Amino acid sequence: MGESTPKKVGAGTTARLITACALFALLALFTTLVVAQKITDDTLPETAPYLGEIRRAPTGELIVIPAQPEPQAQPGPPDASPGGKATGAAGRVISVGPAARIHTIATAAALARNGDTIEIAAGDYPQDVAVWTQDNLTIRGVGGPVRLLAKGASAEQKAIWVVRGGQILIENIEFSGARVPDKNGAGIRFEEGRLTIRHCRFSDNENGLLSAGDPDSTLDIENSEFGHNGAGDGYSHNLYVGAIKKLRVTGSYFHHANVGHLLKSRARENHILYNRLTDETGGRASYELEFPNGGTAYVIGNIIEQSATTENPTLISFGAEGYKTPKNALFLINNTLVDHRPAGGMFLAVKPGPINVTAYNNLLLGKRLLNTGIDGLFINNPNVDARSFVLSDRQDYRVSKDSGLERTYVSPPTIPGISLIPQQEYVHPAATRLLPGTPTLPGARQTLQPDSE
Repeated sequence: MGESTPKKVGAGTTARLITACALFALLALFTTLVVAQKITDDTLPETAPYLGEIRRAPTGELIVIPAQPEPQAQPGPPDASPGGKATGAAGRVISVGPAARIHTIATAAALARNGDTIEIAAGDYPQDVAVWTQDNLTIRGVGGPVRLLAKGASAEQKAIWVVRGGQILIENIEFSGARVPDKNGAGIRFEEGRLTIRHCRFSDNENGLLSAGDPDSTLDIENSEFGHNGAGDGYSHNLYVGAIKKLRVTGSYFHHANVGHLLKSRARENHILYNRLTDETGGRASYELEFPNGGTAYVIGNIIEQSATTENPTLISFGAEGYKTPKNALFLINNTLVDHRPAGGMFLAVKPGPINVTAYNNLLLGKRLLNTGIDGLFINNPNVDARSFVLSDRQDYRVSKDSGLERTYVSPPTIPGISLIPQQEYVHPAATRLLPGTPTLPGARQTLQPDSE
């Protein structure tokens, strides 16, 4: 028998086979869709209504951020960096207050995003503690005084507000009553970032503002007031700054610390310019100004006064706890230093070591010389009596016309990067004014314009 020969399939047959396969595939897909539709149509429990986003409050408690329309996106004002340059950042404006959709600052802190502006309406905000971690953030009080009253509450058992973000500006806010178990409760605990404080007030806290020691952080304080802060143990202060990169304080008023210092800073670089640090009647502060680990300090145009009831005889201390940086320098220029201690105090104490001291044009009301036991460059630092001032008993340290001090100013040396010539003078309370020209007097006050605004 011969072998059978397979039959050839023509083009028409092939087309019919392809069509059949396609129909089979479509039928399978339809069946799948019907099954899926049946599953979808099954009766399921209704979805629970959306109440809001669950977040953890600064106290550790889980809270629900109520569902609400997004705050209207409006171009916010550009942030100001510690150096004064606009960032150009724009975000939403979030309003907080009794008449706003958001009633608490804690809720605003949980909702805020980078670039936002938080505007807090005037009024009292008891126990409204918060943690801020955003960047390019502005937080300001509007319409009048905004008072944050701790009343036993704290964020993370640290402060009324904890700040660890990027660039943050806080202005027109009062912080009062912060207390925590370790006696380090602060109006603000600053842990990380670039923080600017402007037109704020810190009163009756264990620390007015307490910073951590992040080596890249900077703190800029402008036209603010620190008074009656301190736990009474000598370890808490009106302002206590850790080992950060840079501290700048201008036009601010420090007074009546409770046993602690008016201003203490471990920053590597310090610019203390045109402030009033005065312990005043009944004051019990320790140092008025201390740099315990040295660093570089530019102290220019300040009024610094020690009360008769002080806990410590020294006004300014530098390096008392040992030098921690390779460069240590103190520039003490055109300050008015006042010692009311009956037994006589010490204007300046400097620990021996790798330190350069330059002191020009400081005006001294007190018994001792400025350079007692200190090596350095000391030029034109005269001791005077109360008659050289307009009204020293009331902290009015304008130089009187008959003081004999007119045109005794001596130009300080020129150094790279900063002018040691005063550009402004302090005006009470917590402000400055530009000088009309080159200084002519020793001391912090160059004009006879009103001492107060």
